[in-house]
Amino acid sequence: FSENLVPEKDPLYVAFGNSKTIRDVIKSQMFYPIYITGLSGNGKTFGVEQECANTKREVIRVNFTVETDEDDLIGGFRLVDGETKFFKGPVIKAMERGAVLLLDEIDLANPAKVMCLQSILEGGGYFVKKTGEYVKPKKGFTVISTANTKGKGSDDGRFIGTNVMNEAFLERFPITIEQMYPSMSVERKILDKVFASLDITEYGDFAEKLVTWADIIRKTFYEGGIDEIIATRRLVHIVNAYAIFSDRKKAIEMCIARFDDDTKTSFLDLYSKCDSEVVVTDEESTETVEEISVEETNVDRTPF
Repeated sequence: FSENLVPEKDPLYVAFGNSKTIRDVIKSQMFYPIYITGLSGNGKTFGVEQECANTKREVIRVNFTVETDEDDLIGGFRLVDGETKFFKGPVIKAMERGAVLLLDEIDLANPAKVMCLQSILEGGGYFVKKTGEYVKPKKGFTVISTANTKGKGSDDGRFIGTNVMNEAFLERFPITIEQMYPSMSVERKILDKVFASLDITEYGDFAEKLVTWADIIRKTFYEGGIDEIIATRRLVHIVNAYAIFSDRKKAIEMCIARFDDDTKTSFLDLYSKCDSEVVVTDEESTETVEEISVEETNVDRTPF
């Protein structure tokens, strides 16, 4: 890479939770791998990239699948103009640049295919077998992984495709950060910024109603009352849909349509109890999820 790999600052970013911890590690320029785990859509990857932007650190992101292997990570020979040439992979390039290596969705990887990272996760150099070159990491190089699980697989099936990672691999991460969804006040700031970025100034209490609705659903989810959850990312989707359709109900309906019919109807019915501007007809209403009720808004709202 010849270009600057420092991410651009996103005006929509709001630091919360463990953001300072991540920033401090990145800013220290020490080799100190971090494993970040948490439910989908709560800003794990986005947060790392933005903290790299805030500290002016380069970041190289690798998105994992079950097919990702040593050739993808370390590098391999490619046919160029009839000749085979060795091209360094993102891991080696991050080491040479002293960049942050972001291993995104690491628990989707085939455990056997990523064992090539073992010595790298110890902070030492790496001997490239295919070229005979020994690469020593430049100061500032470190590794941050993100995942929906702690590397133990997904028993409930919510994150199908995730794997049980090798214990020796996981043990090489000194700290694990469990990222929760932002508190209501932080989530409100996020939505306010999204509305502002869309030049929407007249949206009344829509942001407040959305975060209250999502908070009730999450509380019920954590208590085992339901199997689905509203992520911060989905709230942002709803705001963007509202910018297009100027209709609260339609925006919510379209963005929760991915859930099964009973859950979708229950979520919409709950929202109508939070917001008098959204009316649900008798045909649309359901009592499928009795645990979700607007009365639960008085539960403790200690920020995550």
